[in-house]
Amino acid sequence: MLKELLYTGMGGALLLKERVEEELKKLEEKGKLNTSDTKSFLESLKTKGEDEEKRLKEELKAAIKEVIEELGIATKKDIEALRS
Repeated sequence: MLKELLYTGMGGALLLKERVEEELKKLEEKGKLNTSDTKSFLESLKTKGEDEEKRLKEELKAAIKEVIEELGIATKKDIEALRS
């Protein structure tokens, strides 16, 4: 379920990216935007998207760790400690 949610979010982001690129190309063709501005804007969006992805992954990891601790599930570290 979590995997499906992530894939849905990424699919939505890709669709949004494609639509933004289409609209920027239309503006570029009409002469309302120059190529360097378009490239700069797209690069900025890409960077922000990557930063947001990293942030969300870290939040997800923290949430999963919290759930594991609350449920009392043994981690790899716990199992290795028992083996020693």
